[in-house]
Amino acid sequence: NRLGLLFQPFIHKVHGRSILMLRYIIKRILQAVPLLFVISFIVFSLIYIAPYDAIDAQVTPNMTEEQINILREQSGLNQPFIVQYFAWLKQILSGNFGHSLVTHVGVGEELLARIPNTISLVLPAYITALILAIVLGLIAAANKGKFLDRFVDGLASLGIATPSFWIAMLFIYLLGYKMNIFPIMGMHTIGKEGDFGDFLQHFFMPYLTLVIVFFAELTRYVRSSAISQTNEEYVVVQEAFQATKWQIFTRHIRKNVLIPVITQVGMSLPMLVTGAIITETVFGWPGVGPYITGATRSLDYPIIMAVMLLSATLVIVGNLISDILYSLVDPRIRRGGK
Repeated sequence: NRLGLLFQPFIHKVHGRSILMLRYIIKRILQAVPLLFVISFIVFSLIYIAPYDAIDAQVTPNMTEEQINILREQSGLNQPFIVQYFAWLKQILSGNFGHSLVTHVGVGEELLARIPNTISLVLPAYITALILAIVLGLIAAANKGKFLDRFVDGLASLGIATPSFWIAMLFIYLLGYKMNIFPIMGMHTIGKEGDFGDFLQHFFMPYLTLVIVFFAELTRYVRSSAISQTNEEYVVVQEAFQATKWQIFTRHIRKNVLIPVITQVGMSLPMLVTGAIITETVFGWPGVGPYITGATRSLDYPIIMAVMLLSATLVIVGNLISDILYSLVDPRIRRGGK
């Protein structure tokens, strides 16, 4: 009983924090729901007002106007805008993303097959780039204006300025064609689908391309965040107590830099699906990239709308996760800044 009384204030405090956190999460979710409906309406409207549709991509010179109208009627494209929108929204809410107007294969089935392939490529690349960015960004900030800072900043600038497709083509030419070290296209060699070693060989070049692409922006972000922290009062206080630069950066600045990095990571959630479209297309990686690229070429709007809506939803979910993680780090957020 005495032990229970001793820990009772602590239990009440934890319980109070949990309730505040739960209220904050519910509030953010309720704010996100109407936003999702608005985004779905915008996505559908943008596709609807486009000058061409999937039927235009299928029309041949020999087809009559009557045959074209039959195709539009079969696809439901002859209905008024609001009827088409609510029919599409009803499908989406029931988990049905519709069927491709070109191949007639279910969009949801294709996405379920392709998204894991994209995640298996993007996630390891992003984690690697994030770790490198945190380490090198802090090193650059700790040596502001010196050689190390200029070198890291130069690498980041080069990465930002270089298009991802050019990096990919360079790797294909050097490592795939000239040196013949890695396979150029695809995710597996035909007949070796279950071979992990073969997967790693195909994985390396697109992975390295994405690491370079992600690393550049993340490093710039970490470096600028760390440099802004060096002007804070707590750094001046630590310097007055004769703390070394290493101690200040590893014990204090590092923790404060991780707060905005959490936000950046949450905002990057859509990249798990659409973050490697160009790289996947260049390397023939069977992910979302080639799927949406082919749909864009053939004006296959059900696929385009599904991917756009999924990407927009992930942006909202990413923001929600960032806010929740941020509120865990800084309790003032969930208390409304008080």
